[in-house]
Order: sequence, then structure tokens, then C-alpha cells
Amino acid sequence: MHLDWTALGQVTAVSIGVTVAVVVVFALGVLGLAQLEGAREQRGRTSAVGLTQATLCFLACAAVVAYGIFLIVPQFH
Repeated sequence: MHLDWTALGQVTAVSIGVTVAVVVVFALGVLGLAQLEGAREQRGRTSAVGLTQATLCFLACAAVVAYGIFLIVPQFH
């Protein structure tokens, strides 16, 4: 049995990198929601930047999860 250690290392590195990236993007989405709530409390209105940031970040996270499911489930190919 032969293991391709280089491929295993590449898969590990990409997995860790994508995991960290998704966590950071999700955290930025939560930060956008916090900005939205802060704007509501201080001025009684909404912050378009916070709402847009949160929406884009959460959509990006959902897209990564959907792509992962697409890669795993063979019926989608």
C-alpha cells in the first residue's frame, strides 16, 4: 500500500485554510449584525453597511457549505 503524503498534506492544508476562512467570514457577519443592533440602539435607525456586511458574509458561508455538500453527495454530479 502506497500513501501519497504530498496529496494528504495538501488536503489537510486546504481543509484547515478553508475552515479558518469560513470562521473569519462568519465572525465578520456577526460583527455586521452587532453594528446593525448598535445603530438601532443609538439612533433608532438601521445601518445599511452592517446589514449588507452580515448578509454577504452569511451568504458566502452558505455557499461554501452548499459547495461542500455538492462535492460529497455523488447524486449531484
